[in-house]
Amino acid sequence: MHASIAKYLSENADRFLEELKELLRIPTVSADPVCKPHMLRGAEFVYRQFADLGFKAEIVPTAGHPIVYAEWLNAPGAPTVMVYGHYDVQPADPLNLWTTPPFEPTIRDGYVYARGATDDKGQMFTHIKSAEAWLRTVGSLPVNLKYVIEGEEEVGSNNLEDFLKANTERLKCDVAVVSDTSQYAPNQPAITYGLRGILAVEITVTGPCKDLHSGIFGGAVANPATGIARLIASLHDDQGRVRIPGFYDQVVELTAAERQQFRDLGFDEVAFKAELGVDEVAGEAGYSTIERRWARPTCEVNGLVSGYTGDGPKTIVPSKAKVKITCRLVPDQDPHVLTEALHQYLKSQCPPSLKFEFASFHGCPAFVFDPNSPYIEAAAAAVKEAWGVDRVRLIREGGSIPVVQTFKDVLGLDTLLLGWGLNTDNLHSPNEHFTIADFHRGIEASARLWDKLAAMKS
Repeated sequence: MHASIAKYLSENADRFLEELKELLRIPTVSADPVCKPHMLRGAEFVYRQFADLGFKAEIVPTAGHPIVYAEWLNAPGAPTVMVYGHYDVQPADPLNLWTTPPFEPTIRDGYVYARGATDDKGQMFTHIKSAEAWLRTVGSLPVNLKYVIEGEEEVGSNNLEDFLKANTERLKCDVAVVSDTSQYAPNQPAITYGLRGILAVEITVTGPCKDLHSGIFGGAVANPATGIARLIASLHDDQGRVRIPGFYDQVVELTAAERQQFRDLGFDEVAFKAELGVDEVAGEAGYSTIERRWARPTCEVNGLVSGYTGDGPKTIVPSKAKVKITCRLVPDQDPHVLTEALHQYLKSQCPPSLKFEFASFHGCPAFVFDPNSPYIEAAAAAVKEAWGVDRVRLIREGGSIPVVQTFKDVLGLDTLLLGWGLNTDNLHSPNEHFTIADFHRGIEASARLWDKLAAMKS
């Protein structure tokens, strides 16, 4: 990387942070209709960043919140990279648990605290500032860059796929870059090469047409709460394996090398249990905690409600019971096939005395990038130099980022998942924060990445 770029990054570090704080002050809560004007303000802020650098940029209207698209294509023969990020954020509730207001960025102990600090404004912003450093010093970029910054990631990216499909030619590139994941641990940067997929459903069982007196009617009609508890209990055997027929049929097992790679990370299970406040870990027998979290399929109850849940007793047989369930998937499980398998399995377990209703929500397959890819090699070199370490961890994540599969399906793109944040940054929770040092190291890593990709051997 040019010495002038390193100097520029150092001299402008304070300004970069102030500009990030300006973006963080905009309450771009995509789920809240009251914030719609702020969503446009957020898009306009991002648009101005690109326009001021000479990018060809536009704010693209959608049926929901706008997408900011920008491109700089003045490096003929060089790779073309698409950067994806989002300017929308999660709701800040519960507000009373914030030490300082969520949309008044505050610096404390080397962190910037605000909603969106790490998810995803802070991380996304690093890739804009890295382009600025190249253009303000060298006058050009070593690669061609296209940016897609959306405003609906936190509400399901409902309009992104339509945008991608309508612009497949315009969006052609060699690889995508997303910074919406995390490091493995503090000062242990990581490249995420695998994500689990997901399916999400809701089951409602109904018994009597209204809540009934449990003394008068109990024992004479089926209790929906008991019925749904039995359905939930039927999902796993006593070894922690999911009992949905065909659930494991397409699972790609971990290789011996991957299992050893996970062991070599030095996962601290004692610290993990202490952080979560549990006495013991649990899950599918025969697998480590990391394997269960990153590379094994799961079926989890996310929410359960039935009957009276207030203080004190209320002696009823409830009319309804409802459960929300998600399954995390691994390669090559098909979310559509398994959603239907789950539907039929639970329906078969439901007694005829209860009415069974099944609703399916979103789903996406798992994603795995070749860990030996030259793109990962280039990214690892850039991150090592920026962090000043001799090793970058290659990790999987247990969560799902549906847009990664959308890029694969619609644009044929693989994605580099480069996380500058930490799992402890309180994403989606009160007091979200981002390490200021990692914000600046992320900018440097991004600036170095453009150089490494330009020099990459095909």
